[in-house]
Amino acid sequence: MSITLLEAQNIGKRFGGLTALSDVSLTIRKGEVYGLIGPNGAGKTTFFNVLTGAYTPNGGEFIFAGSELPTGKPHEVVARGIARTFQNIRLFREMTALENVMAGHHLRSDSSLWGILTQNRHMREEERLITERAFEMLRYVGIERHATTLSRNLSYGDQRRLEIARALATEPQLLALDEPAAGMNATETSQLRDLISTIRQDGVTVLLIEHDVKLVMGLCDRVAVLNFGKKIAEDVPAEVQKNPEVIEAYLGSSHAH
Repeated sequence: MSITLLEAQNIGKRFGGLTALSDVSLTIRKGEVYGLIGPNGAGKTTFFNVLTGAYTPNGGEFIFAGSELPTGKPHEVVARGIARTFQNIRLFREMTALENVMAGHHLRSDSSLWGILTQNRHMREEERLITERAFEMLRYVGIERHATTLSRNLSYGDQRRLEIARALATEPQLLALDEPAAGMNATETSQLRDLISTIRQDGVTVLLIEHDVKLVMGLCDRVAVLNFGKKIAEDVPAEVQKNPEVIEAYLGSSHAH
């Protein structure tokens, strides 16, 4: 029996007179790769921003791991077990790859401010462990050789991997990836597909926004489709591809029959 990890109930978001999301409901099961697709402006990234606390919804709620998720509080969302990457890469450009991942680990750190200021023994030991775990995370995504490289000097594909490593460093139950294949060549996209499959096999549920429909349909267990802020389909990939509303949303009404 599949266990529900995240339930979005009637999520709404308005910006002035513009309705970006209208009564969006969906259910993500523990252990699956769940795709969220739709034409440009459909509301996909807005949904991510509401889920992860960057925006406060105008209606609805999220139930995560059995209890209501706080809204408008990104740090609390991370603490509850949801991590995300961004459509436009957001790394600490003047920090090394290792330091970027350590920043993710520090969100899970239990050191007190006094311990940090005095560098007490507990703090030093924790810092050593965080460094070790950060390096392991770089190895996990395949860029450990770049541990001491400034993130701004990494290739585009490696920056994407580094952002995923930093998100995984917060030890999420749900990893939300916003357009991770954007700008990647075919080889990098294939490597990304393998990495996402490995992440799922290792027990992390994945929510994926992606324009590369081939990647989504080949990787996701189920897919939801947004159009003009409304959910128009939610099903396994093979059924979604045949849905007339989905075909019309992507290709126009002349292709929907």
